[in-house]
Amino acid sequence: MTSNANADLADLDLSSAEMQAMGETVLARVVAHLGALHEVPSCGDFTGIEALCRSMREAVPEQGEALEALLAPLFDEWIPRSFTTPGPGYFAYIPGGGIYPAALADFIADTTNRYTGIWQAAPALVQLEANALDWLRDWMQFPEDARGLFTTGGSMAMFNAIACAREKLLGNDIRAGTLYVSSQSHHCIAKAAKLAGIAHDRVRVIGVDSRFRLRVDELELAIAADRNAGLKPFMVFSTAGTTNTGAVDPIEAIADLAAREHLWHHVDGAYGGFFHMVPELRPLLAGLPRADSLTLDPHKGLFMPYGTGALLVRDGEALRALHSSTAGYLPDNQSEFYDPAQYGPDLSRGFPGLRVWLTLKFFGAARYRAALAEKRALAVWATQQIARIPGIVMDAEPQLSLFAFHLEDPRLGTREAENSATRALMERVTGRGQVMLTGAMTGDRFLGRVCVLSFRTRRAETELCVRQLAEETALLLAEASHAHAAQPAQ
Repeated sequence: MTSNANADLADLDLSSAEMQAMGETVLARVVAHLGALHEVPSCGDFTGIEALCRSMREAVPEQGEALEALLAPLFDEWIPRSFTTPGPGYFAYIPGGGIYPAALADFIADTTNRYTGIWQAAPALVQLEANALDWLRDWMQFPEDARGLFTTGGSMAMFNAIACAREKLLGNDIRAGTLYVSSQSHHCIAKAAKLAGIAHDRVRVIGVDSRFRLRVDELELAIAADRNAGLKPFMVFSTAGTTNTGAVDPIEAIADLAAREHLWHHVDGAYGGFFHMVPELRPLLAGLPRADSLTLDPHKGLFMPYGTGALLVRDGEALRALHSSTAGYLPDNQSEFYDPAQYGPDLSRGFPGLRVWLTLKFFGAARYRAALAEKRALAVWATQQIARIPGIVMDAEPQLSLFAFHLEDPRLGTREAENSATRALMERVTGRGQVMLTGAMTGDRFLGRVCVLSFRTRRAETELCVRQLAEETALLLAEASHAHAAQPAQ
């Protein structure tokens, strides 16, 4: 009896009928959730969230529970207490999509559970991932011998790019190396540099112009100063769409300077790189194909689920030289076919390329180009409308699909009051529950931001965003007027 009982406990397999029923239960929840995205608040209810999280702490359960009992609080209580990132009114930060075919691809990848670290273990499946990377390469107009890998996001792509440049240009003399970013570059670069052995005191921050773009003249002076100090400038970063204002650095001019100075030029296209797949928008990203390496985030521009990043490296052999290794228990390395473990740090890995391959095969590139072109057009239209709202000053018009602005009015008086009013504007619109907006500090100015990149955001949601910004701006300025009138005469 005891041995039979232990055998039953040890059996973790499920019958076909059980799996079918579980799948249908989960699918019903997911479809209902997605169907309600147009109705649920754009930013979840965070009231009492600290107490809720404390109450959720628990020991590992000794006995299992029914699936529905687990799904009920997940969908009914916990998921609603978060940003509605896949919703049509999500204009905050840089939206991530979570497009449905990619979820099916993840389900397939997780249930078939094939190992794709080395080509020999799943040759046809690895080829699908190689195909998807080649599509990205071709859209970015990189050469055929460029190579890359899918990562968990832009941060890991940055880390691999810095390590690759460091290995090729610095060798063992890491401490002498310096790299260059703008004051608007993503903060993950400094973190990735530290992980790659480049300390913070070797990261140079270059100023930006009135459009928040890296100043090439300051960059040139900084490189010269470091060379004169006996250091080794080796890498410079351009950004194809900054997080704060959507600025696109002068990539072409930076590429020219990097070539003259023999620097590795990395373009951070995590937000904006995929606009390059739309031929008529390529002039907005002039110079991008000249990069030595490029960060892309398919969970942004391709609307994939979070955790889908990518890196492309012009010199594919440099990336391979960094990562290629072998062991007695592994098959011999081969060079004809793409082999993920030879181009990235992971040996044990899932199948991240399937979500990109399956989704692009399902929709086709034409529909993606149309969707990205639409987001750009919506952002331009929204900018024109918002710029006409009394009290709003446009700080950064959309170089891609993100723009930034602030409130300014004599009744506000001080920079502190303008910042406070701009913050309040973001909070009030978000508080209405249909649109979520966020801002950012640039220098001593707080800017409101609108980023149009969710595949579910269409003209109706953009019009709603504009209307609510106009209404809340008028209310804020009226309140400022009343407060100003109530002040005692000096």
